[in-house]
Amino acid sequence: MRTAVIDIGTNTINLLIADIRDEDGFTRYNIIFETACPAKLGKGGIYKLTILPDAVERGINALKTHLETIKKYNANNIVCIATAALRSASNKDEFLNRVKQELDLDIKIVDGDKEAQLIYDGVKQVVPIGREPVLILDIGGGSNEFILANSNGLIWKHSFDLGVARLLDMFSPSDPITKNEIKKIENYIRPELRELFEVTQQHPVDMLVGASGSFDTIAALIAAIHHPQMDMTLSTSYRIPLFYFNELHFKFLRSTSDERLKMKKMPAHRVDTIVLASIFINFIIRELNIKEIWQCAFALKEGTIHQIINNRL
Repeated sequence: MRTAVIDIGTNTINLLIADIRDEDGFTRYNIIFETACPAKLGKGGIYKLTILPDAVERGINALKTHLETIKKYNANNIVCIATAALRSASNKDEFLNRVKQELDLDIKIVDGDKEAQLIYDGVKQVVPIGREPVLILDIGGGSNEFILANSNGLIWKHSFDLGVARLLDMFSPSDPITKNEIKKIENYIRPELRELFEVTQQHPVDMLVGASGSFDTIAALIAAIHHPQMDMTLSTSYRIPLFYFNELHFKFLRSTSDERLKMKKMPAHRVDTIVLASIFINFIIRELNIKEIWQCAFALKEGTIHQIINNRL
């Protein structure tokens, strides 16, 4: 069965097409194609809990593009998942109804716990999680999902409304960002993450696994400098040395948007949010005394395929 998964995020609308097949008594899948459209659904409105008219149009156009691709690849099953931008929007029903009427597409809005579970189901396929707890972080535009897990399974999961598009709307930082603005952002997110700090006191972690576009971008930029022969599109995970992350982090803090746009492997749609993502990651590393970081290319889309295979979605 050829299945298409559309992941409607706050910044990007992602598409994955995969063949699901039975083989030797097991159900497996292989990815045929994946792409993303930077629709920026949350731009200008996420802090006000609404999707602005121009964002609605960008979202509709992105979905039209993905549906044309799905038709080209002859996928006969479409699963469309939406996360923070739509679940928090006061006008989400208008968007859902328009998508149904114009595109005949049904969108399933998942809550934060379900989103975290899907991310975990994606990550565990390619990252060997051992007996010691690891912390998985997916940085989204509207929310950030944290998952604490070990080889026995999930220990804890939570979705925090601290996504980078939301923080960008709230703080509108200078370009480049100032030290005072960084302090204000950290002072805001610290009490919001109280539950994370409490659970990691009970289950200390040394390893952070990043599963999101922000981590993908950071890994790609670091690899372009330190491993230029490496094809990151063929990699499902990448170890990010702390020294390399710190080097890039401080480069982000000193840069303007024009300078970031010129960085090798920097996607244009991440230029405005990558600084906030880096500040958030650096804050977590410092507060939890993280010793090791890994980027994971598998997340919600691959977790959705996993749940389809196991009849859980």
